Amino acid sequence: MKIKRSWYISFLTVITLLALSACSDKTESGTKKDNDIEQNTKMNHSTMDHSSSGEVPVALKTAINPKFPVGSTAIITDGHMEGMEGAKATIVGAYDTTAYIVSYNPVTGGQRVENHKWVIHEELINPDLAPLASSTEVKTNASHMTGMENATVRIDKAVQTTVYMIDYTATTNGESVKNHKWVTEDELKAE
Repeated sequence: MKIKRSWYISFLTVITLLALSACSDKTESGTKKDNDIEQNTKMNHSTMDHSSSGEVPVALKTAINPKFPVGSTAIITDGHMEGMEGAKATIVGAYDTTAYIVSYNPVTGGQRVENHKWVIHEELINPDLAPLASSTEVKTNASHMTGMENATVRIDKAVQTTVYMIDYTATTNGESVKNHKWVTEDELKAE
């Protein structure tokens, strides 16, 4: 009788430990996977057109007295993508506008893009007056990333600021980026 009870207790202990370890692994891997997806969705700008033609919307107003005038240089303090943060930027254009952080589903398919910086008010199709409220949905004609043009974007945040078009050399691979759209005044600092 003692052997059976001892065997039964050992068996229950092993089963309990296996169940607990299975739950623990599931929770940890589920959390890690969720975090990886969140990071990739929020931070992956691999489909972003780093350089552009330099064309700007007709209605966009040139800043009269920007902190960083055209032709000056500054250091990028916030990297929307790899190789930006810490790079030296040459200011190509400075414009007063409302800049938006947006989330959207690419029209070409694929994962939803969360918290993309930046789309400006003049890149929205038939918007109400700026600034638009958070959670407003509107279409954009911006083409910074594959699948962005004609996408319906959700406004996550609006910032009235000066935005800059910049040239810079990526700190990671030495890629020369021309007419990058956009960085805000808060994302630049004097050399």
